Amino acid sequence: MGKGDIKTRRGKITNKSYGARRPKKAAKVAVKPKKKTAKKAK
Repeated sequence: MGKGDIKTRRGKITNKSYGARRPKKAAKVAVKPKKKTAKKAK
């Protein structure tokens, strides 16, 4: 397990490939702004 192992992160870097162990970019979590709700008067 090391540079020659394609299933490891180090192996992915050496092989210049990407995958589950070495994603290209971290997925950004989209934060949706909350909608302002009008309160009903009683």
